[in-house]
Amino acid sequence: MTNPIALFLGLLLVCGVALDLFLFGPQHLIFLSKKLFDLTEWMAFWR
Repeated sequence: MTNPIALFLGLLLVCGVALDLFLFGPQHLIFLSKKLFDLTEWMAFWR
């Protein structure tokens, strides 16, 4: 992956999170963060 592609994907992710916060509030982001934390714990178990 080249630097411009990585920068574009990162910017796209940040814009998506900002748009989600603007339209729906922080409830979705908190839910997704909790699920991501659960996923990392589950993956660490299989490591």
